[in-house]
Amino acid sequence: MTKFTAALALTVAAGSLSACMTTEPAGMDQSAMADQTVMVGGAAMYPNRNIIQNAVNSQDHKTLVAAVQAAGLVDTLQGAGPFTVFAPTDSAFATLPAGTVETLVRPENKAMLTSILTYHVVPGRVTAADLMAKIRAGGGTARLTTVNGGVLTARMQGDAVVLVDGKGGTATVTQADVMQSNGVIHVTNAVSLPS
Repeated sequence: MTKFTAALALTVAAGSLSACMTTEPAGMDQSAMADQTVMVGGAAMYPNRNIIQNAVNSQDHKTLVAAVQAAGLVDTLQGAGPFTVFAPTDSAFATLPAGTVETLVRPENKAMLTSILTYHVVPGRVTAADLMAKIRAGGGTARLTTVNGGVLTARMQGDAVVLVDGKGGTATVTQADVMQSNGVIHVTNAVSLPS
């Protein structure tokens, strides 16, 4: 594993996601969802632990966790929040052009790495149900302002939530509503890039 891949793994793990970004089970309210422990990357995600405490255990988010550490965002994502994290998997990072992760985790590129990582974080706890309600209210799309000030556009594609980034790339939520003590994680299959 390269240095950049390791750093990005830390970031993703910090924001590991669980359940699919479809609808919540019938009759389940948010408080019941918050009590559920789900599996992400072969590890239990405990709702009484924060984003970082859970993410470091996901085998699918090693690159994200490494990136979060390289960017110095560990303390932030352990903070009170709440935060909504769209967490790309290791395989999502692997689709970036060769050398991208290694370049981003270099100390001289910390600002760029931080910008990309905070583009995956939205203030507040936005559950799958909340997001789908925003999409319906927006006539088919919802604009999410990220921590870095950029915008992710969410829309439905069949039963899945798809995020469109600033460069026109798309990421599908593959596991949603992984509840954390300081927010929620939604796992995605692609890295979103700001414009």
